[in-house]
Amino acid sequence: MSDVPGTSKVPRTRESQFSLMWRRFRRHQLAVVSLWVVVAFYVIAAFAEFLAPTDPSAYSARYTYAPPQGLQFITTDENGNWQFQPHVNGYKTEVDPKALRRSFVLDPEEVIPVQFFAPSEPYKLAGFIPMSVKLMGVENKRDPFYILGADRLGRDVLSRLVHGTRISLSIGLAGVTLSLVFGIIIGGFAGYYGGRFDSAIMRIIEFIRSMPTIPLWLGLAAAMPKDWSALQTYFAITLILSLIGWTELARVVRGRFLSLRTEDFVTAAQLDGASDWRIIIRHMVPSFTSHIIAAATLAIPGMILAETALSFLGLGLQPPIVSWGTLLQEAQNIRTLASAPWLLVPGVCVVVVILAFNFFGDGLRDAADPHGR
Repeated sequence: MSDVPGTSKVPRTRESQFSLMWRRFRRHQLAVVSLWVVVAFYVIAAFAEFLAPTDPSAYSARYTYAPPQGLQFITTDENGNWQFQPHVNGYKTEVDPKALRRSFVLDPEEVIPVQFFAPSEPYKLAGFIPMSVKLMGVENKRDPFYILGADRLGRDVLSRLVHGTRISLSIGLAGVTLSLVFGIIIGGFAGYYGGRFDSAIMRIIEFIRSMPTIPLWLGLAAAMPKDWSALQTYFAITLILSLIGWTELARVVRGRFLSLRTEDFVTAAQLDGASDWRIIIRHMVPSFTSHIIAAATLAIPGMILAETALSFLGLGLQPPIVSWGTLLQEAQNIRTLASAPWLLVPGVCVVVVILAFNFFGDGLRDAADPHGR
């Protein structure tokens, strides 16, 4: 029964912090679209072997700098009727009489059928799931299939772009994860204890942030032994980016801890005999987890750009590792770009992902702000 006659009691529901944050986040339409873009790129990275039409290292000297064929779905039969048939057009060769240089042009008369879920050579998806089918492929393996064109060795740009997505995006996640661990531990203890320890940590952070970033990256990357394997180089680059990128997260965590250490729930935990480590991890960190997530999301683009810049300059990841940075090394020559502009596609992917992460992070930051609209 209700206390007021004629009214019914409405049951009250309690929402968690994350449910409230998600409700506010959904109002940010650009951030929601960016979230789906980010998810799409990580799905591509997770299923790279299945989505890439060919092996990224497979080459064909016959089709060097072959232009993009483009995937088409409608053909016309002899009677002029339309029919659904995924296909690409073949190539025909033309020779420039002045430069005496061979070039490829699409031949609309040659139709190469494309199969979805086409059989392929056996491979392992994500390194452990045996499979022998690709998302797309041609019936005759000798036919050219370059949806986004070929590079200087006749390698499929699309396949290399898909595999490069895994390396570049995973470095961003791994680097931010390590930075998050360093930032929470160092910044958390600095803000919790304060005093001389806090002053010392802040001087170290200021010193690291005052150093020019690109020369520091170049110097640390150049110090890596040349005889290291591709896997060792990958982890070294990730560690370098993390050792440089933890300072901003540490400052965010330290500022939050300074404001939280005088709260009643922290005092109650101290009086209850909880250890400092338990107070930090069990009580203080969960109280602003949403802010940490937003800060980490905004830090990922910096990690991706750092790896791309190092690899582009030849001091980061090196072939045979395929990343967006190593792919952009092909686009360093202006003369090459004039004849093969499709080699800049990895740069377009970098721009799209960075913008998506920034919009997504802005939406998370606004949603995590309890005083926001």
